[in-house]
Amino acid sequence: MSADHAYLSIYGLNESIESIATVIENALFRANFPDIELAQLKEERRQKLMTQVELASKIGSSQPRIAKAENGDDSVSIELLIRAMLATGATPKDIGQIIASIG
Repeated sequence: MSADHAYLSIYGLNESIESIATVIENALFRANFPDIELAQLKEERRQKLMTQVELASKIGSSQPRIAKAENGDDSVSIELLIRAMLATGATPKDIGQIIASIG
């Protein structure tokens, strides 16, 4: 095995480990994400007279993903939740406070 090939193999392994760590981190965080914030997401969207389709379009997602987010489906990424919260009026400070409260 050449040095370049060994480096690429190790680099690929590191990427895989980082990906797995990210998945685990997201799962642990998602499991602790306050359900009240998910309910608030739906309420904020409704107060802005925004449909799930409109919110999905605004954040580059789909209506079924928004429905899953609002219903607390564990398959929804943290990134999508945060983008949806920002699109419905939450500030980065609000999101930071939510994350800090999970502790």
